[in-house]
Amino acid sequence: MKKSIYILVLLIIACQNKKESSKFDFTTRFEKSNGLETATYEEIISFYKALASTYPNVTIDSIGLTDSGKPLHAVSLKPKETSDELVTLLINNGIHPGESDGIDATMMLFRDILQGKIKAPKHNELVTIPVYNVGGSLNRNSSTRTNQNGPKAYGFRGNARNFDLNRDFIKCDTENAKSFAKLFHSIEPELFIDNHVSNGADYQYTLTHLFTQHNKLNGVLGNYLHKNLMPGLEQKLKEKDWDITPYVNVFNSVPEKGFSQFMDYPRYSTGYTTLFHTLGMMVETHMLKPYKQRVLGTYELMQSMIEISEADYLKIIDLKKQQSSFYKTSKSYALDWKIDTTRHTTIQFKGFEGEFIDSEITGQKRLKYDPNKPFTKPVVYQNYFVSSNEITIPEAYIIPQGWHDIVELLDLNKVQYEVLKKDTLIEVSQYKIKSYETRNSPYEGHYLHYNTKVNSLNKTLAFKKGDLLVFTNQTAVRYVLETLEPQAPDSFFNWNFFDTILQQKEGFSPYVWEDKAVELLSSDPELKNEFESKKINDQKFAENWYEQLDWLHKQSPNYENAHMTYPIYRIEK
Repeated sequence: MKKSIYILVLLIIACQNKKESSKFDFTTRFEKSNGLETATYEEIISFYKALASTYPNVTIDSIGLTDSGKPLHAVSLKPKETSDELVTLLINNGIHPGESDGIDATMMLFRDILQGKIKAPKHNELVTIPVYNVGGSLNRNSSTRTNQNGPKAYGFRGNARNFDLNRDFIKCDTENAKSFAKLFHSIEPELFIDNHVSNGADYQYTLTHLFTQHNKLNGVLGNYLHKNLMPGLEQKLKEKDWDITPYVNVFNSVPEKGFSQFMDYPRYSTGYTTLFHTLGMMVETHMLKPYKQRVLGTYELMQSMIEISEADYLKIIDLKKQQSSFYKTSKSYALDWKIDTTRHTTIQFKGFEGEFIDSEITGQKRLKYDPNKPFTKPVVYQNYFVSSNEITIPEAYIIPQGWHDIVELLDLNKVQYEVLKKDTLIEVSQYKIKSYETRNSPYEGHYLHYNTKVNSLNKTLAFKKGDLLVFTNQTAVRYVLETLEPQAPDSFFNWNFFDTILQQKEGFSPYVWEDKAVELLSSDPELKNEFESKKINDQKFAENWYEQLDWLHKQSPNYENAHMTYPIYRIEK
C-alpha cells in the first residue's frame, strides 16, 4: 500500500513539473532585448532544465564541480529515433563569459531543433556545456570587455580563482578543467566547438574560424579537416550569406600584410581535444560587430556544422577509428611546430584600410582602421606547419609511484597503465635536463619553462613494486607524449610539475671540499686535464673560485643523482 502511494505521489509531481514546464517561456533574454542582452547564469540553467522537463530526448546533468562551488552542467539532445551510429558534437560555451555569443546562440539552437523550427539531426547527439566558466559568469559587469560591442552586461574572463580556463586543459589546476575532462572522456565526441569572441585587427567579417592546425592533427583526420570540413563549412555559410575567414592572428598590424594560423597547443581546448582524435574548432566572432549579428552568426555556424556532420557521419566515425590507431604504429612524433615557409594559402580577404597615424595621447604612431574604406585583396595565409622537434616514440614510460599528481591526471584522462608487481631491474633511457628558460612573469599560476633541452643516457635501473608502466600502444598515446616528454611546450615539466628536481638538495662547504677536490684530481688525471683546459679556455670560469669548486663537485661521486634528472623514464622499442 505504501509503495502504491509513493508511486502516485511521484506521478503527481511529474505531472505538475510537466505542467509547469509547458508554461515556461522559451524566449531568451537575447531575443526579448532585440539582441542587446545576454542571459544570466540562473536564466541559462533554468532554460535548460525547462527543456529537459518538456522534451524527453533532452537531459541536463551535473557532471562535477567548478571553482565557484557550483556544478558544471552538461545538456544532451539526442535524436528521437536513435540510429546505430551517432556522431557526438560537444559545444562549449562561456569559457570566457564576456564572450557570451555561444551561450545565447546554443540556447536558441537547442530550442529551435526541439520545437521543429529547424531540421532535427538524425545522426548527431548534441551535448553542450551551457556555461563552462561559472564563476566568471556570476562576476557580471559592463566594462571589462574594453574592445567589445555588446552585450550590455556579461561575465568576466577569469574564473572564481582568476584562472583563464582556456589555458588549463593540460595542467588542470581548476575544478572546471577536471570536470571537463570527466565529461569529455565519458562521451568521447567526434566533433568539438568552442565559442569565442576575437580580439585584434578590424575587418568586414563577423565570423572567423580557428580550426585545430591540420598538420598537427595529422593523419586521416587532419586531411579531412583541411580538405573537406573547413572548406565545406565555409561554403555552407557562403550559401547562407555569411562570410567567414580564418581567425585573423594579427595584433598591431594590418591583415593584408599576411598572417599565420594560430597554433593551438594542448593548453587550449582544441589542442587538448585533438590529443584524443576529436575534430575541434573555435568560433571567433568579431568583437566590434553588433552583438545581435555575432550571436546569429554563431547560430548559423553551429547549424552548418551539424548539417555537414549529418551528411558525413559515417565517414567521421570511421576516420576517428582509423586515427586512433595512427600513432600506435608510428615510429616518431612531432613535439613542436614551425611555419612551413615553402607553402601557403592565398585568401581573398575582406578588410578595412588601416594606417599608422600620430597618437593624440602618446605622440607616437597608432593604428587606425577606416570602416568607410572596405577592400577585397589577396592575402597570404600561412596555414602549413612542419615539425621543429621530433622524437622517437618509446615502447613505454616508467613513472615512479611517488609522483601522485601526475598519476591523478593520467587517471582523469583515461590513460592505461600497469603497476609493477615486484621490484624490477629495467633497461631505460634517462633524461638529464641540459638547459631550460623560465618566464619572468607569472602565467596562469605558474612560472612556465620553455626552450627545454635534454641529454639522454641508457641505464639499467631498479624500480619498485607499485611503480607505473605506461605503454604507448593505446588511444591516449598523444596525451602521454605531450605531457611526459619534457621538451614538449605543454609538458608537465614545463608546467612546473617537476621543479623539485631543479633544486640541488645537498651541497658542500668550500673549506672541506677543497681538500677532497685535491684528492679527486690526483686520482683522476683525465678529469684534471679537463679541469685545467676549462680554466684556460673560459676566463670567467678561471676567475670564479666557487664555480670551479662547484664544477668539480658535480663531476664527483658526492654530487646527487636526483639534481636535474628527469624522473620519468623511457623504455625504447
